[in-house]
Amino acid sequence: MKTAVVLFNLGGPDSVDAVQPFLENLFNDPDIFKLPFQKRLAKFISRKRAPKVIEEYKLIGGKSPIGDWTELQRKRLEDLLRLKSVNADVFVAMRYWHPLTEETVKKVESGGYDKVILLPLYPHYSISTTGSSFNEWKRFYRGDTTKLVYVNSYFKDELYLKAVNEKIEEGLKKFPEKIKGEVNLVFSAHGTPKSYIKKGDPYLCEIMVSVEEIMKLRNNDLPHHLCFQSKVGPMKWLEPSTDSMIEKLASEGRKHLLIIPISFVSDHVETLFELDIEYRHIADEHKIENYIVMPGLNDSKIFADSLANQVINLVKETK
Repeated sequence: MKTAVVLFNLGGPDSVDAVQPFLENLFNDPDIFKLPFQKRLAKFISRKRAPKVIEEYKLIGGKSPIGDWTELQRKRLEDLLRLKSVNADVFVAMRYWHPLTEETVKKVESGGYDKVILLPLYPHYSISTTGSSFNEWKRFYRGDTTKLVYVNSYFKDELYLKAVNEKIEEGLKKFPEKIKGEVNLVFSAHGTPKSYIKKGDPYLCEIMVSVEEIMKLRNNDLPHHLCFQSKVGPMKWLEPSTDSMIEKLASEGRKHLLIIPISFVSDHVETLFELDIEYRHIADEHKIENYIVMPGLNDSKIFADSLANQVINLVKETK
């Protein structure tokens, strides 16, 4: 059986010139922003925001690394599957930048595949991430829908949880030995409007379960906290916010924080700028002595194994 695996991710500008069109694609997403005259407004908002966002990207190297990390994950997954004698090609479909979903759909449709596994690089389901990516796929895909296998989430997958915990262990090694028992684990998830949760979006529940399972792996060895970042617009979003959590912990005399980007599998502007630069200023202002941001899963071999196992199991189930 010939299988296509499509990895879905957010995408990110690959140069400062790509920032404005990337933002325009983002604000054009009807699953996130329901705006009147949306195309016109998306262009206006993206042009207005681009100069500020360009400066943020300049501080992290002039582009988003998410494309490079996703390509590494794609290649590693494809190699693992072929080592396991799975006849599969792995593709990437980015939501807001190249390779865009429309481009990937054309490749998959022309490939003569028996099964197409749609595998998001979002471990936790939300309409704003996985849901939006699946909806975009449906807008362009004209092939046999019975071939499609949707992976909604894998927030309790054993190897995914193990991969996060491995990164936590690596992060803890960066603290002075004498204060390791005083470190607070701060799980920072991408926020979402509260209205999504009220409408049944499982994102918050899935994030909470992942955190709980990771702490079980750790035998609840350190104090831990869950907070949310990247609020956009005037709507009420999940709380507490990450910046307010940092301030709260500082006020309680907790001086050693490991920030864990729990909902991200690749570093990008929201980890490298928002967490590691913007919020570091807040930590410094509030006299946090050790503020360390854990990298995303990025090149984690255990995470690649998690993806491979999921694909292999789905191939077996659908034979």
